[in-house]
Amino acid sequence: MNSRYRIEKDSMGDVHVPQDALYQAQTQRAVDNFPISGITMPKQFIQALAFVKQAAARSNLELKLLEHNIAHAIIDSCQEIIDGQHLEQFPIDVFQTGSGTSSNMNANEVIATLASQKSGKTVSPNDHVNMGQSSNDVIPTTIQVSAALTCHFQLFPALQHLIDTIDSKTESVGHVVKTGRTHLMDAMPVTLGQELQGWKIQLEKAQLGITHALENVTALAQGGTAVGTGINAEPEFAAIFANNISVSTEINFSCSDNFFYNLGSQDAIVALSGQLKTAAVAVMKISNDLRWMNSGPLAGLGEIELEALQPGSSIMPGKVNPVIPEAAAMVAAQVIGNDTTITVGGQSGNFQLNVMLPVIALNLIQSIELLANASTLLADKAIGSFTVREDNLQLALAKNPILVTALNPVIGYLKAAEIAKKAYKEQRPIIDVAEEETDLSRSELESLLNPKKLTEGGVAH
Repeated sequence: MNSRYRIEKDSMGDVHVPQDALYQAQTQRAVDNFPISGITMPKQFIQALAFVKQAAARSNLELKLLEHNIAHAIIDSCQEIIDGQHLEQFPIDVFQTGSGTSSNMNANEVIATLASQKSGKTVSPNDHVNMGQSSNDVIPTTIQVSAALTCHFQLFPALQHLIDTIDSKTESVGHVVKTGRTHLMDAMPVTLGQELQGWKIQLEKAQLGITHALENVTALAQGGTAVGTGINAEPEFAAIFANNISVSTEINFSCSDNFFYNLGSQDAIVALSGQLKTAAVAVMKISNDLRWMNSGPLAGLGEIELEALQPGSSIMPGKVNPVIPEAAAMVAAQVIGNDTTITVGGQSGNFQLNVMLPVIALNLIQSIELLANASTLLADKAIGSFTVREDNLQLALAKNPILVTALNPVIGYLKAAEIAKKAYKEQRPIIDVAEEETDLSRSELESLLNPKKLTEGGVAH
């Protein structure tokens, strides 16, 4: 036998496992069975799985079902994984058994090996690490825990940073008046502050939607075991587990009031993904607005100038592109696509178990992480650092024929339309044409057509 391998045994027989691997036979079988994508489960999922195993060990210790030294060896081993160690010991492809049993056993085996080394006893992956558990409640619980952790500690701080950056930018440039646009065509004036605050509210409402969706996500599957009945788990286990994992993660989890719901469906995760998609739509909108506003610098709108971060062309010297909004828009596209995958995955709840759990986990965590990273970049390298080209804004505003809308209550729509068309045709300021075509004095027109006043709404008198 090759000295690089050792023989491990499970209920199906012997398996050759790499000599230095912490995992055992079932993990190796999964590695051999699923050479599909080379994509492994996300580190956030693995760390959440370690939180689950750690809380289970603490709960079984409280219930006096695990020996003290074995329980603490498991708890300490889980902490190492939570702290980022041993992640290379989780090599199984995402595209595996739909319940995620392979990943559950991968964790059980790695933790059992580490705990055996720490305790000097033979710690069983199934009988000790997996005590009172099934893959069928562990993996849904891990998806829920990983989602809550990544939202609370990655996404929410990033979204708040983006919101705060928009507020800061509003303070510095919010007073500037510009041409509004509907259908990408000139419309009545707005301030940059009004435009920026529209973005902010989009993001705040998206974050609120995610927060509400998490209320269902934090009611955990753990305790339902194989089919939702809780077979082989003590009746008190679920509540004790929820308390233990709440303490260790600093997030308030509870046990579900119906385990059949948590095992047979992924509706709470589908709903959360839908709210992430809403956030992605907001990011896409903001990114595209920035790209349009930055377009030019000569032949586009040229309203703002984004920070120059890198050369924009391999052939055109001096060209600079809006790379951060472009990257953020691609993130939004990916998150929207991930939501479709999660939706299809959510439909695969057959009787007492959903069987697309790993791919749901992958896409969910990727969406959260991508949105967090893109939000930070938009804040720091786009919104926070752009400059306003006030000369261009004022030039376009002065010649905007739509300003005549403010005269509708005074001279009527048809006369106003006539003035607008003449001003556009002759490329003259609207105020000059209105002075020629109406009985209104210059001072009256200056008051009625004041762009700043027009951003405040109301009816001209």
